[in-house]
Amino acid sequence: MSVLLEFAMFPTDKGESISAYVSKIIQMIRESGVTYQLTPMGTVIETETIAEALAIVQQSYEVLELDCDRVYSSLKFDIRKGKSKCMTKKITSVENIIGEVNK
Repeated sequence: MSVLLEFAMFPTDKGESISAYVSKIIQMIRESGVTYQLTPMGTVIETETIAEALAIVQQSYEVLELDCDRVYSSLKFDIRKGKSKCMTKKITSVENIIGEVNK
C-alpha cells in the first residue's frame, strides 16, 4: 500500500518567520527514514500504512509543542492499495506525458 500525505504544520505564535521551527520537523522526518519531499507550501511523505503517516504527524507536533503554544496543521491523504513509490511514479508519469506532447 502507498500512503501519500501532504501536510503543513507550523506555530502560529512565533511571528512571521517560522523556518527555524519547520526545519526541526524536516530534520525529524529525514532522520525517520521516510521518503519525503519538501515544498514551499508543505511536505509530502510516503509510508506503507496510515498509522506510519499519522505517527509522523504526531512526532511533528511533539517537536513543536516544546516551544510553541499554538500550532496549525493541515493534512491531505492519497491512499492506494497494491502500489508503492507513488510519489516518484506520479511525477514521472506527468513528465512523460509532457515529453510526448512537446515532441
